[in-house]
Amino acid sequence: MDRRILKTRQAIQNALIELMAEKDFEQITINDISQKADLNRGTLYLHYADKYDLLDQCIKDHLNQMVNHCVLSHTEEQCSDIVQSPLPLFQYLEKHYLFYSSMLSNKGLICFREQLVSMVKSGIEERLKVEGFRGESKPEVAIQYMTSAFVGVVEWWINTNMPFTPKEMAKQLKDIFEINLSLHIDRQGVATNTIAKKS
Repeated sequence: MDRRILKTRQAIQNALIELMAEKDFEQITINDISQKADLNRGTLYLHYADKYDLLDQCIKDHLNQMVNHCVLSHTEEQCSDIVQSPLPLFQYLEKHYLFYSSMLSNKGLICFREQLVSMVKSGIEERLKVEGFRGESKPEVAIQYMTSAFVGVVEWWINTNMPFTPKEMAKQLKDIFEINLSLHIDRQGVATNTIAKKS
């Protein structure tokens, strides 16, 4: 894609994010966005059908960038599973705090959370397919539990203005999952997944 097009789209998306930090999405108009981006309305419509299309593409772009960042941040020796190695995720969220805090603070804006949940759930499902599920509980229940817990912690951390560092959050989250789900990685990198029984 032409660099000028990418630059224009980035300016438009940045304008939307900045505006969402100031007011609810439904109150934002195309004029607001074009003025913030220092572009005319016609230019904006060349790239996006309307503000909803802009929001949807903005969310997809950020989530894709987040996934790519997490994957590229791991070496071959490291586990790329966000449950086992969540530090790159929290580092990315910290760097792009304005976007994610704007998405989560906008009341009624559920499309972002839905896409985030879908992304996390897909990652966990793929992980269990590769490693195999050996727990006594139903796989669907385990997947739902891990997804809800993971997304819930991310939301809490962002909505409370990141009270702990990414490193602290990564360690806490990893420890919690290991205790409750007994997700152990052996020296060969093979996961043995068993649901911890209550004693």
